[in-house]
Amino acid sequence: MTDRMQMIIECAEEEAAKTDKQTVSILHLLIAFLKQDASFLAELSYWSSISIEELRCVDKNVQTFDYRQMSSPYFSIPVEKDVTIVFASAIGYMQKFNQIYLNEGHLLKALLRTDQVDKLLTDDDKFMMISLGATARDMITHLGNYSFPNIPSSFGIRRVYHTDRNKLVSFVYDHFSREWSLTIERAFVEGKDTIYVATDSQRNYVGFAAFDIFQNKKNYFGPMGVKLDLRGNGIGFGLLHHCLRDMKEIGYEYAILGGAGPIEFYEKACKAVIIPIF
Repeated sequence: MTDRMQMIIECAEEEAAKTDKQTVSILHLLIAFLKQDASFLAELSYWSSISIEELRCVDKNVQTFDYRQMSSPYFSIPVEKDVTIVFASAIGYMQKFNQIYLNEGHLLKALLRTDQVDKLLTDDDKFMMISLGATARDMITHLGNYSFPNIPSSFGIRRVYHTDRNKLVSFVYDHFSREWSLTIERAFVEGKDTIYVATDSQRNYVGFAAFDIFQNKKNYFGPMGVKLDLRGNGIGFGLLHHCLRDMKEIGYEYAILGGAGPIEFYEKACKAVIIPIF
């Protein structure tokens, strides 16, 4: 799971430790989200109509209710049954989007579908929280002082040739989406050379990245994708930085990372920050 996801788990455990039951509940997870003060999660508490103290009060009033105490591989203390259900649902979202790290967006989406939270938050609250914390967000990174990091040559990253067109379009269609494949094909038709691919030892594609091709937007990075079984090996990091280097050389002061996800990857890889939407 992501580092931020681990922080949310630890925060929920701290909240549970303050109670008589010493057991993590749905409310403790929600409080943990609202206590986060970094990145986009800091926006959740600001825009929510319910406060952390109100949630603690609700939690205190339900202390005497019957509950099932269970163990969870994600927590060091017992959890209520509903928490295990939420985590199973979060894992389902992770798998649905072909991702390999359980992140805070998966958990938040699952959490907001529970009956307990449904009784505490308004529809506007839930819409806001989904928009801020469980939806791909645009990010921005400054290129003024950018320097190209060391990228292993074993990733086989190169700029595309015109002969890549058909095979690359098929690769993107098969492993990612029809929309992305159409975007790549349109870039070839328009003669753009702002696409990079990563290849294995047999010269088969394992990933791709591009910039300035989505809806003809300038200084706009994306889309980017790496084969599911090879994620987490630094290939995406390498593809990203080949594009950022070119964007800096063109003269762009900033790069917009469109619909970025997972957000934590871009925060660490190139110090990108979220562009506010409210």
